[in-house]
Amino acid sequence: MTIAVTPTDTSGLRARFDAELAAFLDRQGPDWPDGAPRGVFTALQRFVLAGGKRLRPLFCYWGWRGAGAADGTPIVVAAAALELFHAFALIHDDILDGSDRRRGEPSVHRLFADLHARSSWRGDPEAYGRNTALLCGDLCAAWSDQMFHECGLETEQVHRGYAVFALMRTEVIAGEYLDLVSGVGDGSVASALTVIRMKAARYTVTRPLQIGAALAGAGPELLAALGEFGDPLGDAFQLRDDVLGVFGDPAVTGKSVLDDLREGKPTVMMALARSAADRSQTARLKELFGNPTLDAEGAANLREIIEATGARDRIEQMIRVRTEAALTALRSAVVAEEARSALVALAAQAIDRRA
Repeated sequence: MTIAVTPTDTSGLRARFDAELAAFLDRQGPDWPDGAPRGVFTALQRFVLAGGKRLRPLFCYWGWRGAGAADGTPIVVAAAALELFHAFALIHDDILDGSDRRRGEPSVHRLFADLHARSSWRGDPEAYGRNTALLCGDLCAAWSDQMFHECGLETEQVHRGYAVFALMRTEVIAGEYLDLVSGVGDGSVASALTVIRMKAARYTVTRPLQIGAALAGAGPELLAALGEFGDPLGDAFQLRDDVLGVFGDPAVTGKSVLDDLREGKPTVMMALARSAADRSQTARLKELFGNPTLDAEGAANLREIIEATGARDRIEQMIRVRTEAALTALRSAVVAEEARSALVALAAQAIDRRA
């Protein structure tokens, strides 16, 4: 089925992605193994359908349209499959980061840890929560693969897109490992920028765009042009995410502003703050940043230091520079005009946000 889609119709596309995700998950219900508790299945249904910006499916869809292909249900299904992989990444990332909140609700590992504690089961609730969440994430990754392959496109088309999909998966996992390494490394700006490019930027914008374009049969030149747009925009998206992780409103972001600071997350913003801090600020940063018992007062002190060193202003400048570089690349890319307009609008949504 083909539907007229305007470049600014993100809500309509999101509704279609959600409908396909819900239908796919409903089809998995009858195949759930007999005797296996349905708690995992129910929790994943709620988690996947509980919201989210659906940026990856949106970029995938407009990569397809940018390559000159028409709207249709198969591309909506293929794009929606990326959201299942995103669910895998979020669940595992929350375990690695020790984050107890996601989208305003308990993260998956916290949900199952709390279930264990309430049920007075034997063993360690925290270990049970982590282990169950790992399995949930693995299942989402498997479902993503299945949904992508069953999207309804021709086998040759699926193979073209899947080659980029496979690359994206490798980059995300390598980026997660780099994130762990950077946490015990030099904490430099260069190291933090490498992490966000591998772990988030390409995974959020570049690869979804290229997956959609590859499904449509795009050649190397268009794929490269989409990369020139996607890489700096993805960097800017993640830099904004890091700012919101410290300065955002938890009621809007759905995550605590303490998590990244308690974890000692090696962001570009924190690397900039450390490099510009004076002796007293450096001592305070060492005392507070990465302290698992950090309280609201300590977090406020950290935010003051980040502001005083100029780190936040420099991040905002980096966001502006990268966004303009992305839009400049898009202006010269040979893409369908409707898709160009949609990607400009998506870029604004990705950068000018509070969540």
